[in-house]
Amino acid sequence: MKKNFTILFLCLFFSFQIHAQNIPELNQKIVDYVKTTVGKKVNNGECWDLAYEALTRNNCEWNGAFVFGKKINPKTDSIFPGDIIQFSNVVIKTNKGNMVYKETYKKHTAIIYDVKEKGVFEIAHQNNGFSGRKVGLSELNINSKYSGTIDFFRPVAKATR
Repeated sequence: MKKNFTILFLCLFFSFQIHAQNIPELNQKIVDYVKTTVGKKVNNGECWDLAYEALTRNNCEWNGAFVFGKKINPKTDSIFPGDIIQFSNVVIKTNKGNMVYKETYKKHTAIIYDVKEKGVFEIAHQNNGFSGRKVGLSELNINSKYSGTIDFFRPVAKATR
């Protein structure tokens, strides 16, 4: 029994280590910053402020509005913690038991905190219904998107001159 537990522990440990090594360095810096903000209000508490601070502190290139780096496709590209999400008129419907839950994001920005499985993420965001103007973590399943657009961006370092 002890041998099986040790083997299981080592397998899990190395799979987490491999996952962590695959995260692009800049993305890891974004996540490291976000970890320091959970439960705290960033700037004015707007959703956009979290991405603004994470990208600015890490000398990332972006347009200062809603294009947060290189646009990526979650269907064909790998998604990593530290990637930025921009929601536009999104409605997500989730069935739990005989209840239907609906989340609406008219214009909202979040950062991927963890990748649970393909299409399922833990996101960090503020200015929302559950954590208010403080950074909170919640699950996002993009497979439950009913309408709207969700754009994904990979942080890009500013070019050195």
